[in-house]
Amino acid sequence: MSVLLFTIIVLAGAFLAGLVGSLTGLGGGVIIIPLLTLALGVDIHYAIGASIVSVIATSSGSAAAYVKEGITNIRIGMFLEVATTVSAVIGAVITVYLNPGFIAVVFGLILLFSAAMMVIKKVDRSDNDTSGKLAVFFKLNGTYPTENGPKNYAVHRVAGGFVMMFFAGIISGLLGIGSGALKVIAMDNIMRIPFKVSTTTSNFMMGVTAAASAIVYLHRGQIDPGIAMPVTIGVLTGATIGSKILVRAKTDKLKVVFAVVVTFLALQMIYNGLSGKL
Repeated sequence: MSVLLFTIIVLAGAFLAGLVGSLTGLGGGVIIIPLLTLALGVDIHYAIGASIVSVIATSSGSAAAYVKEGITNIRIGMFLEVATTVSAVIGAVITVYLNPGFIAVVFGLILLFSAAMMVIKKVDRSDNDTSGKLAVFFKLNGTYPTENGPKNYAVHRVAGGFVMMFFAGIISGLLGIGSGALKVIAMDNIMRIPFKVSTTTSNFMMGVTAAASAIVYLHRGQIDPGIAMPVTIGVLTGATIGSKILVRAKTDKLKVVFAVVVTFLALQMIYNGLSGKL
């Protein structure tokens, strides 16, 4: 395959990944890494390195808009980033010592979990009014804009969310994805933050988390510009268009279809990992 054809295929695949990923909330990494490894035969470590760069780009672009709108809780994001950045570096460091097949199996399992989380109906936490002691101490409670004005919300079980974020950071550094599903568990299910706030805050955190682990991959020479450039451009363009479509689109059916596709990719990654083809 020529370099030009490879670049065009990666660019087109990354665009589709960014577009669908933004509409479903999973991000483009869940498609990019299987595309590079299964379809194009790229070493999984270089695929992860390229995915991490794209996570930085897309997170930085969309996070600015959410912060400007006042939805993102910056205090929660910066507090939990202590856990995710440290653990992301740990995840990136241990990757080199793990068999590529094992990484593929772990990636497949995380994809299956993400697909399940995608179709599970999210619970509205906006009626949350009592607060945990640590949340009061660190001043993590906040408000977010609604049609009827600012809505107050309270934060619970900060320690449990912090621990889950540490695990999410390891997975992010290990696999080169945003670990959005794990971060939603930490903020939505454990800390009981309203879903709109938890998703935008998670997006705000992803870029910083990815940047921390990207340093390790860059130091090891596993971020190839020839792969990372078309991936980043494609994902960023697709995510930008997807965010505009999201305002008008009904994504419930799309999420079910995407969950089926992700499940198929997950099973392929697990099979190839166990059979030693990666």
